[in-house]
Amino acid sequence: MREFAARQGSALRSLALVVGALATAAAVALGAVLAVFFAATIVVIALMSSALLALAGLAMRARRSARVRATRDGLMEARHIGGHHWVAYGWNERA
Repeated sequence: MREFAARQGSALRSLALVVGALATAAAVALGAVLAVFFAATIVVIALMSSALLALAGLAMRARRSARVRATRDGLMEARHIGGHHWVAYGWNERA
């Protein structure tokens, strides 16, 4: 009788172990999915930042070459025609 009393509730204990194992497996699967999602997010951020750096480099390069051309060609002639409007002459002619 004592052994029966000691083993009482073993069905609930085994059910709790099965449910616990299922919850653990679900948590591991969710963790894996979240890890892949955040890794993909990091990759996208890295790609966007490298594209931004490349565009910034191209802009700096264009700025340097435009500055060199402006000093080589001299000043541009412009006339104020009223308000915020200006007309520039000679900007399309090469010296």
